[in-house]
Amino acid sequence: MPANPQVILSGFGDEAANQKTAVQQFAALSALGLQYYTLRFVDAGRGVKNVMQLSTAEIQRMRHLEDEYGLNVTSIGSPLGKVKLLDVEDKTQNRFVPFKKYLAKEVARACELAHAFETKLIRGFSFYHPRGSKPETHLPQAVEQIGQMAEACHRSDLTFGLEVEANLVGQNGFLMGEIFRQVNHPALVLIFDAGNIITQGYSAAETFEQYQAMKPGLGWLHIKDYRHPKPARRKAHVDEEALKHFVPADLGDSGHEAILRDFRSFVPTLEKRLKRRGIPGVFVELEPHVKGGGQYGGFSGPDGMGVALRGLCRVLDRVKLDYHLRDFDDVLAERGE
Repeated sequence: MPANPQVILSGFGDEAANQKTAVQQFAALSALGLQYYTLRFVDAGRGVKNVMQLSTAEIQRMRHLEDEYGLNVTSIGSPLGKVKLLDVEDKTQNRFVPFKKYLAKEVARACELAHAFETKLIRGFSFYHPRGSKPETHLPQAVEQIGQMAEACHRSDLTFGLEVEANLVGQNGFLMGEIFRQVNHPALVLIFDAGNIITQGYSAAETFEQYQAMKPGLGWLHIKDYRHPKPARRKAHVDEEALKHFVPADLGDSGHEAILRDFRSFVPTLEKRLKRRGIPGVFVELEPHVKGGGQYGGFSGPDGMGVALRGLCRVLDRVKLDYHLRDFDDVLAERGE
């Protein structure tokens, strides 16, 4: 009987730590049985910083601690692409950076960090169009800029993962699928996040349709879910800071079981595609936000991260999609037996 396909479990480290220190993050993640994490915000000894602001000394300390806790970096959880496409006032606090400068400094910095942490993946986004305008209107400019970012990653032997999220040009699965088709670059993959779709007022059926639209370009999955306290209404603009009803994958409105059951059959093909780019396998990554989320991050705490992991594992078990968590054999290997 053929074995079930297997995914690699991962999580955003800062979600698991009350004060976001590196030691708190690593202790929580390793205790949960994870061996991979995405680096976003961390206190590596000199205060909480986004990964993009880490100094050389902080990077070195992080690398030593990763070895101590047996952890590897899944991706650089950068905020790349969370800037305005156009320098216009639209009643948001989003910043604008001329793209040539952005590419030369911030995109290049993310590539440097990926090499420093020995990961092949950088997470990013699809740019803010002016609030009140239609994202489709700005698709050509977003496609052009994302294509240049993918090329910069490609030249550094890296892969750029574009995450679906509200308020951006790629705010739904259909737009993300179109971005992928038009960019048409080997270094670009898409990151599906059902929670980022369901919070916009879509149904589970619509969320599944958007997953299907992204499927040709999928690179990996982020796992969060949401349970609307009352019937959801479609929103042109989502107040991300007001969202507070995130739940584990087995309790939400997104229909994760149907999504992961379909994803199961795609994993072997995707794994081969990713390994050709030096990526170790197919990541399914927790970003659960169960104690709150916002525009640039979220929080679950060590207890919430554990609840979210167990919820995800229950769904994976139901759809017969295998995964590995640390076991006694790993402990024996650590002590040289």
